[in-house]
Amino acid sequence: MSGYFELHKSTDEKFVFNLKADNNEIILTSQTYSTKQHALDGIESVRKNSSKDAQYTRKHSTAKQPYFVLNATNGETIGSSQMYTSGSAMESGIASVKENGATKTAKDNA
Repeated sequence: MSGYFELHKSTDEKFVFNLKADNNEIILTSQTYSTKQHALDGIESVRKNSSKDAQYTRKHSTAKQPYFVLNATNGETIGSSQMYTSGSAMESGIASVKENGATKTAKDNA
C-alpha cells in the first residue's frame, strides 16, 4: 500500500487534509480551507509540487525544532510537517512526502 490523502472537516466547519504514509503516520498537514473544493485543489497541488525539492522550505520552530513547509509554485503554503528532533529526520519526512505525494488515493471523511 502507498500513502494516501485524508480529507476531513475541522471543528470550525472548514476543511483540512493530511497526507499519510503507508504506515498511517501523518507526513503533511494542509492549511485550513474555506470550502471542500479548495481543499481538493490543495490535494492536487500537493500531487503536482511534492516531487520538486525547490517547493520545500526548511524551517526551525522557536524551540529550534526542524520542520518543513510545502509551497505551491505561486508561493502559497500548501501544508506543513510535524516538528522533528533532527535535520536528518526532517529530510526523511521530505523524502516521504516526495514518495507519497503523487498518490491518487484519497479518503473523503468530510
